[in-house]
Amino acid sequence: MRGPKRTAGPPPWRDRRFRRFWAGHAISQFGDRITELALPLLAAGVLNASAGQVALLTALVWTPNLLAVLLGAWVDHQVRKRRLMILADLVRAAVLLSVPAAYLLDAVTLHQLYVVAVLMGTAGVLFNTAYPPFFAGLVPRASYVDANSRLSAARSASHVAGPAVGGALIQLLAAPLTLAVDALTFLVSAVVLGRVQVDEHPVEVGTATPPLARRAKEGLAFVIRHPVLRGSLGCCATVNFFTFIGGSGLIVLFADRDLGLSAGLIGTAFGVGATGSLLGAVAAPAVSRRFGVGRSVVVGAVLFPAAIAVTAAADGAPGLRAGALAVSVFLSGFGVMLFDVNLNALQTAVTPDGVRSRVAGAFSTINYGIRPVGALTGGLLATTVGLRATLLVAAVGGVVSLLWLLPSPIPGIRSLAPDTRVDTAA
Repeated sequence: MRGPKRTAGPPPWRDRRFRRFWAGHAISQFGDRITELALPLLAAGVLNASAGQVALLTALVWTPNLLAVLLGAWVDHQVRKRRLMILADLVRAAVLLSVPAAYLLDAVTLHQLYVVAVLMGTAGVLFNTAYPPFFAGLVPRASYVDANSRLSAARSASHVAGPAVGGALIQLLAAPLTLAVDALTFLVSAVVLGRVQVDEHPVEVGTATPPLARRAKEGLAFVIRHPVLRGSLGCCATVNFFTFIGGSGLIVLFADRDLGLSAGLIGTAFGVGATGSLLGAVAAPAVSRRFGVGRSVVVGAVLFPAAIAVTAAADGAPGLRAGALAVSVFLSGFGVMLFDVNLNALQTAVTPDGVRSRVAGAFSTINYGIRPVGALTGGLLATTVGLRATLLVAAVGGVVSLLWLLPSPIPGIRSLAPDTRVDTAA
C-alpha cells in the first residue's frame, strides 16, 4: 500500500511556510522547558507536595497517551488536521493560564495541577496525532530528513538553554506566573499554524464510517503487518523501556550518591553533555547522506542507550567522574538525534496519508505508554541491586533493541529520494 508519490522540492529552509512553522515550533519548545521546571516547583514550593505527589503529576502528563490509538483513529477521519493542531495549542494555552489566574486569586490547588497535567497531555496527544499528515503536506519526501533535523535542532537547543532561562524567569516572576510565558508560546504556535497553508488530503468517504474501535484496531494492525513500522515500533518501545529504567532522575541520584559530585558539577556536566543532542540533530542529514538513512538509525539505536554505561563505569578523581557523566550525556544525546531524525523521516515516508494519524496514535500508546513502566522498573531495580547495576541493565537492555532492526528492511534503506522504494507493502 503506497502513499501518493511526492516530487522533490527545494530545501525546507527555503520554504517560507516551513520557516514560519519552525519558528513557532522553536518558541513552543522553549516554553515547554520552562513548564517542565515551573510545574513541579509550583507543586513542591507553593503547595508543599510530597515526592510521590510530584511524581504523580509527571505521570499524569503521559497518561493520555494510553488512549492515543483511539484518538489517532478519530483524527484520521477529520478533514482539517491543521485546525486540530491549532485547537490543541489554544487549549494548552488556556489550561496553563488558569494556573497563574488561580494563584493570583489564592485559589490554586494540587488537584487543579493534576487536571492541568491531564488536559495538557490530552491536548498534546491531539496535536501529535494530527501532526504527521500536516508535516507530510508541508515537506517534500526528499526533504524529510533535513526538515526533521531542523525541528530536532530547535528542540535540542531548548534543552541546552531552556532550563537556564526558565530558572531565571521563575526567580524573577515566581513559578505560577512563569507558566503564563509558556501559555504565550502556545498562542504564538497557534497563530503561526494559522498562517501556514498546506494541502490536506481528503478523507476517504464510504457508505458508512467504521466504528472508532475498529479504525483504531486497523491502524494498530497496519503497524504490526508493515515490516518497517513493526521493526521501528519494537525498537522504539524497547529502547524507551530500558532508557527509562536508567532515566535522568536515577542518573542524577547516582552522580550525587555514588560519584559524590556536587550539584554544580552535575549541572555543568549535563549542560555540556546536552550539546551532543544539538550537534546530533544538525549532523543527522550529513550522516544519513554518507552512510544511509537505515544505518544511521541503527547506529543511533546502539549509541543512545550504550552511552549510559559510560556513567555507570565512572571512577577516579571528581573531575574524571564529572567528565564521564558529560561524555555519557553527550554521546547519548548525539545517538538519540541520529535515531529520531532519521527514523521519523523514514516512518513518514512509508506511511500512507489515510492512516498517518492512526499510526501515530498506535506508536504513542505503545512507545510512550511503556515509559512509566520502565521508570517504575528502574526504581525497583535500584532498590534491589543498586544504582550502578541498574544503569548497566539500562545500557545493555537498550542495545538489545537492535534485534528489532536487523531482520527488518530498515538497515538496507539508503535514502528517501522519491525514486527510491522504501514503502514496503504491509
